[in-house]
Amino acid sequence: MLPIWRLPSLSLPVVVLYIQAVGTKEWREFGRTEVIDNTRNPDFVRKFVLDFFFEEKQNLRYNVDSRSCNISKHDIATMQLCANKLDKKDFFGKSDPFLVFYRSNEDGTFTICHKTEVVKNTLNPVWQSFTIPVRALCNGDYDRTVKVDVYDWDRDGSHDFIGEFTTSYRELSRGQNQFNVYEVLNPKKKGKKKKYINSGTVTLLSFKVESEYTFVDFIRGGTQLNFTVAIDFTASNGNPSQPTSLHYMSPYQMNAYAMALKAVGEIIQDYDSDKLFPAYGFGAKLPPDGKISHAFPLSGDNDNPNCVGIEGVLEAYFQSLRTVQLYGPTNFAPVINKVANRKCILDNKHTAMEELDGDEVRVSSRGRLAERDIVQFVPFRDYIDRSGNQVLSMARLAKDVLAEIPDQLLSFMKSRGIEPRPALSSSPLPQLHRHI
Repeated sequence: MLPIWRLPSLSLPVVVLYIQAVGTKEWREFGRTEVIDNTRNPDFVRKFVLDFFFEEKQNLRYNVDSRSCNISKHDIATMQLCANKLDKKDFFGKSDPFLVFYRSNEDGTFTICHKTEVVKNTLNPVWQSFTIPVRALCNGDYDRTVKVDVYDWDRDGSHDFIGEFTTSYRELSRGQNQFNVYEVLNPKKKGKKKKYINSGTVTLLSFKVESEYTFVDFIRGGTQLNFTVAIDFTASNGNPSQPTSLHYMSPYQMNAYAMALKAVGEIIQDYDSDKLFPAYGFGAKLPPDGKISHAFPLSGDNDNPNCVGIEGVLEAYFQSLRTVQLYGPTNFAPVINKVANRKCILDNKHTAMEELDGDEVRVSSRGRLAERDIVQFVPFRDYIDRSGNQVLSMARLAKDVLAEIPDQLLSFMKSRGIEPRPALSSSPLPQLHRHI
């Protein structure tokens, strides 16, 4: 609902939602409510449902302010269905059936919200149970029509339509009973054959709903993310006075390190209320005696390595470039030890980080398997926009660097039975900016 108060005159009020595109900064219309005639107090029915991406900055703009935003814990529906005596579609008298679920929209259209797996060579399939957010199924309207199409899978993609039926979240939530046995109807066959009854039946075997907390729930409950920076000051980066160096200080554009810091930092900083970020460098000789350090604070203060905001980190980084001498070797174990307070010896930065990145194979030590993937290795060069658009490059980088964090936090909390605290009135979502 989008209730709006005290509009200036009797008119035809409507709310239009815009999303700002990354890179071009262009505002594009995402959707609009229905028009309500002649009222200063419209109560809109149309809902806007957007996916929340922690790793992206999502700028939104409404032409009228909304006070009803409520993103809270969502319900997950788990269900299982089977079918009986479906129409034969294949040459050998069988079918390879699967189901496609559609949520109805306010304008009468339908949006796909789930596809089951294909069960091969049968007219009586039993599909595996699956889960789906209740919001995706009905958008908060329990009586909203849910349409289900039944298809026979074909290898070339030209799947044969067997039939369809309709239901609703409210019907499904009643569980297995006589009302949740659905006739699969094919309108074309029904129109051609007078004795046509149906193309089979689909039965709901089970249905349950569970509440599942989201990353947003923890953030709204006061969960904070700490952000620490470590910058490679080894000579392998090249001479900072040369354009080929990753540390090159160009008067016209940011270098690679500054771009990476700004891209990630501008998003992550909004999840830490004090915005004090410890920032270190490693692999450099420090003034005045040229001693090599692998964990020196960019602030220059050993007792206080914090920088204020990402701009403070960038300022300290630029100042360090002017005072330290790039050297080596590449050893970021001391920085990791400062942050994690554990031993970790890493010699080669790329190979070691890739080994720690457990996307494919979970890292292990002394026979003990890591509980979670603990590192996300992202080669910056892969995200450089060919047209030279730094904003787009930074957005791509931040998206992949940060994409795993929400699931990492949720898996940790769930494994320990930790639930989010009640939402704090002073902790709105950081990156869902509303512009009026």
